Amino acid sequence: MNVRVLAPLLLAAVAWGQPKPRYLDKETFFQMETLTAPDISPDGAQIVFTRGWTDTMKDQAQANLWLVGSDGDRPRELTQGAWRDSEPAWSPDGKRIAFLSTRSGTPQIHVMWADTHEASQLTHLDYTPSGLRWSPDGKWIAFNMTMPDETPILPIKLPKTPKGAQLAKPAVMVDRLVWGRDGVGPVAKGYAHVFVIDSSLGGTPRQITQGNYNHSAAEWSADGGTVYVSGIRKPDAEYLKGDSEIYAIDVKTLAVKQLTDRKGPDTNPRPSPDGKWIAYTGYDEQQLTNTISSLYVMDSAGAQKRLWAGKLPSSPNDLRWAADNSGVYYLMQENGVENLYFASLKMDYGDKPRPITSGTQVLSGVSLARNGRAAAVRTSFAEPGSLVAFSIDRPGEMKKLVDVNEDVLAGVKLGESEELRFTAPDGLKVQGWLMKPAEFDASKKYPLVLYIHGGPWSMYTVGFNWDFQNFAASGYAVLWLNPRGSTGYGQEFVNGIQHSYPGKDYDDLMAGVDAALAKGWIDKDNLFVCGGSGGGVLTAWIVGHTNRFRAAVSMRPVIDWGSFVGNTDGQNWYDQFTKYPWEDPVQYAERSPLHYVAHVTTPTMVMTGESDLRTPITQSEQFYRALKILKKETLLVRMPEEFHGWRRPSHRVMQQLYLLAWFEKWRTKESKAAAAAGDN
Repeated sequence: MNVRVLAPLLLAAVAWGQPKPRYLDKETFFQMETLTAPDISPDGAQIVFTRGWTDTMKDQAQANLWLVGSDGDRPRELTQGAWRDSEPAWSPDGKRIAFLSTRSGTPQIHVMWADTHEASQLTHLDYTPSGLRWSPDGKWIAFNMTMPDETPILPIKLPKTPKGAQLAKPAVMVDRLVWGRDGVGPVAKGYAHVFVIDSSLGGTPRQITQGNYNHSAAEWSADGGTVYVSGIRKPDAEYLKGDSEIYAIDVKTLAVKQLTDRKGPDTNPRPSPDGKWIAYTGYDEQQLTNTISSLYVMDSAGAQKRLWAGKLPSSPNDLRWAADNSGVYYLMQENGVENLYFASLKMDYGDKPRPITSGTQVLSGVSLARNGRAAAVRTSFAEPGSLVAFSIDRPGEMKKLVDVNEDVLAGVKLGESEELRFTAPDGLKVQGWLMKPAEFDASKKYPLVLYIHGGPWSMYTVGFNWDFQNFAASGYAVLWLNPRGSTGYGQEFVNGIQHSYPGKDYDDLMAGVDAALAKGWIDKDNLFVCGGSGGGVLTAWIVGHTNRFRAAVSMRPVIDWGSFVGNTDGQNWYDQFTKYPWEDPVQYAERSPLHYVAHVTTPTMVMTGESDLRTPITQSEQFYRALKILKKETLLVRMPEEFHGWRRPSHRVMQQLYLLAWFEKWRTKESKAAAAAGDN
C-alpha cells in the first residue's frame, strides 16, 4: 500500500467532515441586537432593561423592555411592538416601572405595573421629555423638557391677503449663538426646564424651574421637598461657556437657592440617601478646550464644599450613593477599559478612590440596589454587550445573565486582539490594539486598516466593534489607537493637542503603524486609513503629509477650520485657537487639511451626511472638489437625510461596505491574489 498517497486522502476525508468556519459577514449586521439601560429593582430581585433590534422593513432601530431575575431566571418581554422604549426606571417601592415610549408616535412618559404589565400613558406632550426621576414617595416623576420661547424678536405685520391664501412659510428669526443641533436640525429658541407629573394619573405637568435659562440633571432630595438641578441662571448665559451652578428648587414654593459659585461648571448633583450631602462633578475653568472633571462633595445647604477626587484619568460619570451613605460609586474610563470605582466619604484629598471591578472590559449603565446587588452592561473584544449582575462586596463573582447575540455569534470565528504599547518620537507613551484577521496564519502578510477615533477627546476601548470584526472577517488586520488628546490618560495627555490639532497626534498614529509593522505579519504595501469626525480630520491630514497608505476614507471631516468654527452647531471650537479667524487666519489654515491638499497622492474617498450640522457637508465638499480639481483619485459619498452619525441601519452597514469596496479597489494585485489563494 502506498502510505504517501493514503495520508493526504485521510486528511481530506477528515476535512470534509468538519463544518466550514463562519465569519462575521455583512448578513450578521441586521441580526445583531443591543442591550442597554439596565435598572435593578430596589430590593435587588429583578432587572429591567431595553433590548434593541433592527426593524428592516422600516430601516429603523427599535427597542422594547425586558425583565429578568437578578440571578438570571425568567427573562421575559414586557413590551412588544415596532417602536422605541427607553429609560426604564423602577419606582421606590419596586412595584412600577416608568419609561419613555414612541408607541403613540412621539416620545411620551408611561408607567407599567411590574406584576400585571398594565401600562398607562401619563403624558401627551408636544415636546420630548427626558431624564425620568421618581420622587422618594413614588407619587411624582420629574423630567426635563425644552419649551419654546415665543417672544417676538422683531415683530412685523404683513399686508392683507385674500382669505385662504397659501402663503410661504414665515421667516425664521435668529438672535442666538446656536440655532441648530446635530441629530435634531434647526431648533427654535427655547429653554430646558424641569417638570413634575403625577405618577398615577398623569395629566398636565407642573413646571418647577422658571426663567429664560437652561436646566438639567434634576434629582430629588431625600425628603422629596427639593429638586436639585444644574444650570446657568446668569445674564448672557450663552457666552459663559458652560459656567453652570447647582441650584436647589423648593418644589412647593419654587424658590431657588444657588449652592455653588465658582468659575467653572458644576454638574450632576447627587444627594445622599440621608439628605445630608450632595456629590457632584465639575472643574475650575482653565481656558482649555477639553477639561477632565473632578468629583466634589458639599452638604445639602451648599456649605463644606471640598474636592473629593481629582487628577483623574477621565471624568467620573453615573454617580451612585451607597445605601449606607458611606460614599459614591462611579464609572470611569482608563487605559481603554471602564470599571466601577468607590470614593469613601471619609477619604481625604490625596487618597485615591478604590476600584470595585477590574479586568479587560467596559462596564456601562451600572445600577445599584439597596442590598448591594448591582446590574450593568459588559462588553469586551468578543462580547458585544451582555447583562451582568454582581454584589458590590464580591465583584469578582460577576455573572452573565443575558446575552442577546449569543445566537448570532455561535460558531463564528472572530479576529483575536492584542494590546500595543509603544513610544512616540518625542517619548510619549501611547496605547493601542491590533486585531488579527479572523483566519490568521503567522507565515502570511495581511493588509492593515488604521481606524482613527473621533472626538478628538474620546477614548477607544476594548469593547466589541462589529466594523472591526467585519474587516477581520474580510482578511484585514485592524489597528485602533488612543493618540494624545484622547481621554482616559489624564489631563496632561488631553492637553497634548491644545491649540495644535492636528499636530503631534499624527506622530503618535504613525508610530502605532510602525509598531504594528514590527509584528512581522503586516503587509507594508497594503496599509489603509479611515476615520469619522475627528478621525476624518486626521485621515485628511494624514494623506496630506504621507504617501504610505494605499487608500483612505475621510468621513464627516473638518477640512477648513476657518469656515468650520462659524457654521458648526456650537461656538466652543473657537477655543481651540488663540485668536479668532478674522484676527489670525493663518493659524486656522495651518491646522486645516485643505491647506495641504496639493500634497495628496493617496486615493481618498470622502463620506458625509447631507444633514450634518456638526461637520457640515460643505466641509466634505470642499475637500472633494479640491481633490477633483487637482485630478486626484477620489469619490464623494453623500448619505441622504443623515446627521453626523447615521441613524438608518442600512446606511450604517453601507458605510462599512463602501470602506471595504474602496480599500479592495486599491489593494495591490499581489495581495488580492494571495488572499484568493488562501480562500482556496
